[in-house]
Amino acid sequence: MREVFQQSLREVQDRLVEIAELVEEAIDKATDAFGTSNVALAEEVIDGADRIEELTGALDQLTIDILARQQPVASDLRLVVGALRMGASLERMADLAQHIAQLARYRYPESAIPKGLKKIFVRMGALDVEMASKTAELLRTQDPAVIDEIRDLDDDLDELHAKVFEKVLSERLAENPTGVVDATLASRYHERFGDHAVSVAKQMQFFLSGSLD
Repeated sequence: MREVFQQSLREVQDRLVEIAELVEEAIDKATDAFGTSNVALAEEVIDGADRIEELTGALDQLTIDILARQQPVASDLRLVVGALRMGASLERMADLAQHIAQLARYRYPESAIPKGLKKIFVRMGALDVEMASKTAELLRTQDPAVIDEIRDLDDDLDELHAKVFEKVLSERLAENPTGVVDATLASRYHERFGDHAVSVAKQMQFFLSGSLD
């Protein structure tokens, strides 16, 4: 019976890693599509969202079954409860990647990035992709050092988010209301993506140490 329980826990971890890897792929394609106005890539991200939603739903069901049938305690309970929360964060990250891709599709063949902000958004996209990669690594290895790496990347992302708002408030960009809306939305999507990666990291820290601090 114990071996069946441990196998279920391993399956929880494997499913989290699978979802995280799909999220990494989605944000990579979404930021590429956003930066290059590649509508084909944008469509791939949008079409792939259902698969991630399906996998997170299956993960939720698995964790609920474990809670009902196995009644885990201590670190095992933290993992199962944390998996529910991490799955929700990963699904939201996928949604945000989809939103970024949708912006690229809406503005095609024009660019959704206003002039003067391209370098900032390229960097924000790179940070999101790196955070997604680190999130998958953390779920795969459970290495606590990766938690700090994710938080440091999020600090950099927050600084860029603030810079976008400085730019959109300038007189030059104020003359382009559509560009202001696009930049504001895109920056918020990038920033929230990072926040959810940090949320996953916090849940993993709770699993490893029993503390969220």
